[in-house]
Amino acid sequence: MAVINTNIAATMTTNALSRNDRDMAATMERLSTGKSINSAKDDAAGLAVSSRMTAQIRGLDQAVQNANDAISMVQTADGASIEIGNMMQRMRELAVQASNGTVTSTDQDSLNLEFVQLRTEIERIANQTQWNGENVLSGTAGTSSNGTAVFQVGGNSLQTMSVAFGDWNLAASTNEVDGVVAQYSFDLSDADVAALTGDFVISDGQNTVTIEAANFTDGTIATVAGLATAIEADGSLTRLTTSDESDSKLTLTYNEAAVVTVPPTASESGTAYTVDVDTVGVTALNSVYGTDLSAITIDTDAFANAAIASLDTAIDGINAQRATFGAAMNRLEYAVDNLTNVSQNAAASRSRIEDADYAAETTELARTQIIQQAGTAMLTQANQQNQSVLALLKG
Repeated sequence: MAVINTNIAATMTTNALSRNDRDMAATMERLSTGKSINSAKDDAAGLAVSSRMTAQIRGLDQAVQNANDAISMVQTADGASIEIGNMMQRMRELAVQASNGTVTSTDQDSLNLEFVQLRTEIERIANQTQWNGENVLSGTAGTSSNGTAVFQVGGNSLQTMSVAFGDWNLAASTNEVDGVVAQYSFDLSDADVAALTGDFVISDGQNTVTIEAANFTDGTIATVAGLATAIEADGSLTRLTTSDESDSKLTLTYNEAAVVTVPPTASESGTAYTVDVDTVGVTALNSVYGTDLSAITIDTDAFANAAIASLDTAIDGINAQRATFGAAMNRLEYAVDNLTNVSQNAAASRSRIEDADYAAETTELARTQIIQQAGTAMLTQANQQNQSVLALLKG
């Protein structure tokens, strides 16, 4: 049928060219951006996966930076601890010299001058060593009150690592508040004691007492008071006093001279009981040294010998804390390596989803360009077909 108003061939060709133009535009966009997903219409599911992976990768990369910063912070603390340890060694050397009978009291006063200056410098380092403006040895490192910093070393929430920096001040707390020493308790009623069938093990943080199961099964110990009496009778827990309370609690009260570095524990057949701190405001000792060094001197034989003993304890504490620093640095380095590897693999996975395949896209571009040229030629032919109608009109 010869018509003029409606050119079906031209319309079909135009529609084909429009679809081809969209394909060509999409291909050119991918080639220009390097991404196969540039909008949700390209791949809605792939876009969601890619977005989650991007968040994960960026979180992992920041966690790597966090861990490296943490390593630097620990290294700063460790470097300062080296000098404190060196000064402690020198102080001990002076104390040994001052305790010798060939040294006069005048000599002891002279030795004590350097000793006190070293003690003062240790205190200064403990309170002025900083990383990023934050004290790291004063017992206030991190956001907690016990000198423990928490580092975010993962791409997601609560993926953290804690490092105890400790309190390097020479003065040590004795856990005493208004004359009341540290007190702990375990929820243990008379009925609970009567029902015990295994060994009951209790520790004051340093020493341990084991009340054998036979004492419970034969009825020898059937109340909290009886258990407290048995623990006291053993005598091994020299740092505290054990008693029972009216509210059926096994209560442990530390002696005034005792410093609580580790909370007490109690268990029956390996099952631990929950410990409660009864004395409000009492804090455990955070001192790295494990003893009070704020007033030690060597200006007499007695003071010099006491200083040697205190410094031996302090040096052991420094060595233990430096071991904590070393372990933390090694762990953080492994964490960095792992985070870097995970980030690399996640980036590779994201690349397979969202990055453009240039080999495929250039082939697609060539195809659409050829179709565009062919379509344009066919549109020309379709438009020329109507010219044949003129021949009918001329006749």
